[in-house]
Formats: sequence, structure tokens, C-alpha cells
Amino acid sequence: MRHGAFLALALAALLASIAGARGPARVDDAAVLAGMVKNLSDYGFFADGARQVPGAGVAPYALNTPLWSDGAEKLRFVYLPEGTQLIADGDGLLQFPVGSAIIKTFGFGEGEGRRLIETRLLLHRADGWVALPYRWNADQTDATLALAGGRMDLLTPAGETISYAIPNKNQCKTCHSKDGEVIPIGPKARNLSGEWLGQMAQAGLLDQMPDGADSLPDWSTHATGSAAPLARAYLDVNCAHCHQPGGGASNSGLDLRWEQDDPHALGILKRPVAAGRGAGGHDFSVLPGQPDTSILLYRMNSAEPGIAMPELGKSTVDREGVAVVRRWIAEMQQ
Repeated sequence: MRHGAFLALALAALLASIAGARGPARVDDAAVLAGMVKNLSDYGFFADGARQVPGAGVAPYALNTPLWSDGAEKLRFVYLPEGTQLIADGDGLLQFPVGSAIIKTFGFGEGEGRRLIETRLLLHRADGWVALPYRWNADQTDATLALAGGRMDLLTPAGETISYAIPNKNQCKTCHSKDGEVIPIGPKARNLSGEWLGQMAQAGLLDQMPDGADSLPDWSTHATGSAAPLARAYLDVNCAHCHQPGGGASNSGLDLRWEQDDPHALGILKRPVAAGRGAGGHDFSVLPGQPDTSILLYRMNSAEPGIAMPELGKSTVDREGVAVVRRWIAEMQQ
């Protein structure tokens, strides 16, 4: 079972919610719907924030292919107000009711050495989604609102020392924006396990099983799995929130969404809209059979500002992602 620990915890949380269990960390719906609460704990999303134990009505989830952020561990949760449910919309984003929340905590280290760095919230209010970053304190007892973002030095799982950036409120919009509106980018039905979706539907928290659910591959197979679906999933999750119509980089002409089947839109034999040092002297975004002269891989394989892609959310190179995309391009017929 993929993500077995998450799914077991999710089921327990859902059953507790249905049974009407109310622990000490009951969610404050008024805080979700208005204002900017200073402390993360004041929302009541967690029964134990330091251990990331969700409160009543809060369910953990995991993604088949997760977005990469310098190797950070990510703990993901959704909150739905009592009496509401998610609405399926094909294999795309689940539709969340007003008053719901998407919660993502970033941590580095393992076991007793794990440190929580930040928790990002997406709160669905009557006038749309609001993105708020919270920074965990040194004692790991709570996180406080960090509208201006922040930086801290830390060691990645790969042993690289980085200056980790907590995005400010406006930077959150850079990725979470389409056609000028803030939107979620993670919980798409295609990137969620059928088991989790089935549990949500059985619990009455999802209106129906979505068409095309659970179609993105499990990233844990990246070393041995088929390169094409893994690479396409990676680009969909890590790049397509900007590189799609209405996204922040739509003017590039690239559309890296999973559902895109036009080779030119995917960058194959496509010349860049604007040449510059970001192109590395190469002519095509993707040159079949030639990963080392493909702009897409050149930018993925860099951590240098002005060249590196994605522009935000990473300070180092994702070696696993680069290896998969390299295999995909190398296997293309010339």
C-alpha cells in the first residue's frame, strides 16, 4: 500500500471526525475564514503541532509524485468544515468548500533530529484563497505568522548547506496563481492515491471517485520505472503551475501539464521565446536524444539564479529529477 502510514492516520482522523470526536485542538472556523492569526496553534489544526498530529476533522494526505524542495520532508493535511465535502473535477484539482484549509509543513532531519521549519496555509475564504506562511520557533512549540518570509541556514539530506528561504506572502502567489487568482496546485486527483480518495468518498467527504484518479506514477519508482510517465509527472508537479496557460510563465510557450500531448508545447524541438544565458547556448527546449543540449535539462541542472528552474523553492539541484528527465529525453527518437 502506497503511503500506508499516512493512509492509516487519515482513516483514523476521518472516522473521528464523522463520529463527532472533538479533541483539545478543535479547528477555529472563524480564524480560517477571516483575519491573519498570529500563531499556527490558534487555528487548532493540530492536536500536537510538534509531532504533527492532526486535530479532529483534519486529514493527512500524500502525493504520488511530490514537488521537490531541496529534499525537505513535507507533511500535508486538509481540513474541511463539518458538513462539507470535496467535489471531484475529473483528474484535476479537487474543489474545496469555503472554510476549508490546505496545510503543508516543511521539515529537515529524521527521528529526534527532525526540525520543523515552516508551515504554509491555503485558506479558502468567501472571496477566494489566501496563502499564509508560518515559521516554527527554535523550541518547536509553535509557528508564528511570517508575512515577510525569512531565511535560515540548514543542512539538506544530501549534505549541502543552504540558506533556506521561507517565502513571503506575495511570493506564495508566484506559484499559486492562475489567471491572477490564488489557487491550490497540489491536491489533483491524478496525483492522489485511489485508497485515500476511496476513504474520503466512503466517509462522505468527497462526492464521488474522480475520473483519472491515481494516474501519476509513484515517485519511489524513479530509479527503475518507465522514464516517460515519471518525467511527465515530475514536470507536471514541479513546473506546470507556471508553465501552463494562465500561469506565471505562460509567455514561454511551454505547457508542461500532464494532459498536454502536443510535442511542441512540451518543448520538443521548440526554440525559446527569448534567448539569453538561461538557454546555455542551446537551441531547443528539448532536443530528442540529446539531453545535454536541451535547455530544459540545462536549467533543471543548475542552482544559479537566472538560470535555475524552478526559480523559487529550491537552492540545490534535484539529482533524482534530473536523472529521470535525462532518461526521458535520451530515449526519445531523433
